[in-house]
Amino acid sequence: MATGETFPVEVLTPEGEVFSGEVVQVSTRTMVGEIGIQANHAPVLAALKPTELRLHVSESDVESWAQAHGMMQVFGNRAQLLVEEAIRPDELDADALRRELEDAEQRLQECEEGSAAEKRAEKDRERVEKFLEIAGAS
Repeated sequence: MATGETFPVEVLTPEGEVFSGEVVQVSTRTMVGEIGIQANHAPVLAALKPTELRLHVSESDVESWAQAHGMMQVFGNRAQLLVEEAIRPDELDADALRRELEDAEQRLQECEEGSAAEKRAEKDRERVEKFLEIAGAS
């Protein structure tokens, strides 16, 4: 990280605020690939994919979450991430995630091809697979 200059970031889920504070960098994954946001970044509006969200609070302090699908807006030297879920990696329950994966795969087998149910099951499977990877239990 080059500048060390901080900027405000908010991470919000339907349950409420997960993080609000100054960071040096945001590292996440969009639909087109990994992205790192630093102070004074060009405006961005991007769909987010499940990944390990890393907020670099300082050059040496990084806070992490398992991030589900969502959206990110960067504008006016601030970033806002609206995600379906954001869970600390040490709070992930690998057994529950494996059950969710079985459920998503079962729904994929049963739903009609091209249906909204198929798209939801694929999205759920993608999230659970990434969360299991983050939990170190893939």
